[in-house]
Amino acid sequence: MTSSLTLPMLGLILFCVLAETVREVCFKQAASDSPALATLTKPLTWLGIVFWAIELLAWTAVLASVPLTIAFPLMALSYVATVVAGAVIFRENINLRHATGVFLVTAGVACVGATGL
Repeated sequence: MTSSLTLPMLGLILFCVLAETVREVCFKQAASDSPALATLTKPLTWLGIVFWAIELLAWTAVLASVPLTIAFPLMALSYVATVVAGAVIFRENINLRHATGVFLVTAGVACVGATGL
């Protein structure tokens, strides 16, 4: 395991963030206006599961090379990406308090990322 974050590993972490965001969007869309059992028959549910599996493999590769104290906080970017996706795709509202929280998460991730590089 390396003691710092390399650019390829940062790229893989960002891929994990993207895969997690896509997974959540797929699950949200599939679950909209559907009973739980009906959701299992929707292609978007299964696409979300595929992204979940891909993320698992990528995340395992990250954990083999990057300290958990650096990798895991960077995954918090998925919270930011999911909030943005919810606002853009589903027209969900983001109030000032919510936006401030997202900004603080982003600032924390930037601090962790800067210490890992």
